[in-house]
Amino acid sequence: MKRMKHPNKKASEMSLKELASYIDYSVLKPEFTEDQIVELTKDGVELGCATICINPGYMELCKPYVEGSETKLCPVCDFPFGTSSTESKVAQAKILVDHYADVIGELDIVANFGWIRSGKYDAVTQDIKAVVDVCHEKNIPVKVIFETDALNEEQVRKACHCAMDAKADFVKTSTGFLTGFEAHGATPEIIKIMQEEVQDVCKVKGSGCIRTREHFLQLIDMGIDRMGVGYKSVPVVLDLKR
Repeated sequence: MKRMKHPNKKASEMSLKELASYIDYSVLKPEFTEDQIVELTKDGVELGCATICINPGYMELCKPYVEGSETKLCPVCDFPFGTSSTESKVAQAKILVDHYADVIGELDIVANFGWIRSGKYDAVTQDIKAVVDVCHEKNIPVKVIFETDALNEEQVRKACHCAMDAKADFVKTSTGFLTGFEAHGATPEIIKIMQEEVQDVCKVKGSGCIRTREHFLQLIDMGIDRMGVGYKSVPVVLDLKR
């Protein structure tokens, strides 16, 4: 099974810095003002989060605030639907990695989950691989979002193999922007399913509905690699007195 980040330590025994290193601080709401985006980016850097997850148009805005820190930027690609053409996804990814490779930790791409639901697994693999290839040229790891709340267990398991075949670095549960389905996000059950499929081939990122410290610590103890946490929940999961 997967190698845990801190195999000899329970999450409840970890330092604030160790816990923050599991977090992609989500700053993705389209209604955020530039001032809000800067404020949240600075907060994530101060806490020592792994990355700040942002929309591509704000790379230039946020870049100065992560430079010289351990925190990187994590732009999202074809977010939140994943339904653009492969060429469009590749173009967006290429612009990002060509201009900002020095500050990008990873790039998060949305799989075409309509194709996953349609059983078009070969097409899904090729779509992901085209983006992975562009990013890997610049040594940028890629996380693939499946939108698991729209999928059944078989579809999630097969999607994991699409990501592995495409040489992606992470599989990820959710965008946080799905409508028309019940929101469960990164449940322990879905994380376990993804871990079972990818073993040591890919890392696993949970996102969506991680709003309590108990849930956050439980996923770490399960061996999760990363979590996307929204700005309101970051102080809760880290037990910050704000």
